[in-house]
Amino acid sequence: MPVTAVRALDVLTLRRQLLDARRQTDALFQLIAPEAIYDRPVADRHRLIFYLGHLEAFDWNLLAAPAVGASPRPRFDDLFARGIDPEPGAAAADSPRDWPAREEVEQYSRRTREWLDTHLENADPWVLQMAIEHRHMHAETLAYLLHQLPYDRKMPCAATPATGRAAPKNPMVDVATGTVTLGNATEGFGWDNEFRAHEVPLAAHQTSRYKISNGEYLEFVREGGPAPFFWRNSGDRWLYRGIFAEVPLPLDWPVWTTWRQAAAYAEWRGLALPTEAQYLRASALSEPDPARDNFDYRRWDPVAVDFGDEAAVDDGRPARPMQLTGNGWEWTQDVFAPFDGFRPHPSYPGYSADFFDGQHYVMKGASPRTARLLARRSFRNWFRADYPYVYAGFRLVGN
Repeated sequence: MPVTAVRALDVLTLRRQLLDARRQTDALFQLIAPEAIYDRPVADRHRLIFYLGHLEAFDWNLLAAPAVGASPRPRFDDLFARGIDPEPGAAAADSPRDWPAREEVEQYSRRTREWLDTHLENADPWVLQMAIEHRHMHAETLAYLLHQLPYDRKMPCAATPATGRAAPKNPMVDVATGTVTLGNATEGFGWDNEFRAHEVPLAAHQTSRYKISNGEYLEFVREGGPAPFFWRNSGDRWLYRGIFAEVPLPLDWPVWTTWRQAAAYAEWRGLALPTEAQYLRASALSEPDPARDNFDYRRWDPVAVDFGDEAAVDDGRPARPMQLTGNGWEWTQDVFAPFDGFRPHPSYPGYSADFFDGQHYVMKGASPRTARLLARRSFRNWFRADYPYVYAGFRLVGN
């Protein structure tokens, strides 16, 4: 695994990235009403108090423990060591009384940060980058959990109003024959599943210009398809359950679904979800822009699937697919599996290997709550086929 470029990073750059990641996660905990810190908004995940301690425990166990051993609170090093991804319904049975007081956890976190901050120059830059990106990953997964908290258990924030627009037309765009690189072919940082990079030839095909919108998916629901988790039926209309408020279903926003729902819709349309290689081939046709494409913490909610599309299909310029990086991850048809030559990183051997089980599917791109660091083309995200809480949509491909 290449390390040259990462080792050349200035310690000040990594320190700045770590502080930025901490600001993101600290801000999320400020959104939780004080009385809700022991809530469990998603049954198959830990209580929120776990994540308050987990981020610092992870950093300690990754960066400090190999050299100096346990922290002054070794019980917390173990208690908050790792999150869970159990089979549905198999999460641990616990109660708020089983967890330490919030003040103890916050004191542990402060002391851990203080020690790490005075020893960052001794850290392996590659491993420090792991800690930074891990924290950004949790900034997104914490958003999924906060989304499921009742509105009165969160601090009030302004919700994004629905536009009232109809779903835009979503034509298919030609993608020429070519070759794409799967994986990280640079000397920069990457997680173990991003290696080894390899070339994949692709035949010419078509891909939808936009992500599938709520309005497009609504037709599927009207014909008996499953409603997405983020929708709620209210008499004669559908509502979208946003993180801070319910709004009338925005027909021009991307639909966020499970993998199984996305695959069912694709079958209903007589098309398919893209492979990881097809996604990458399409994403090479445009450069990502955080403000236009909606990633890097710019917003909480989606924007229209055609937001920022200044080139109409018939204006004489070549049509290109939009928002491949941003406004919601995109499901692929690929089961999450290792590339040839895969080697787990010794500092985090279970990061990928624990999920090569045939039950998780690759997602590409980014959501509104994805950090720019994780929006590189080689990054691979994954979730179970029926996991409903992620900000993930899809587009379709055909011959």
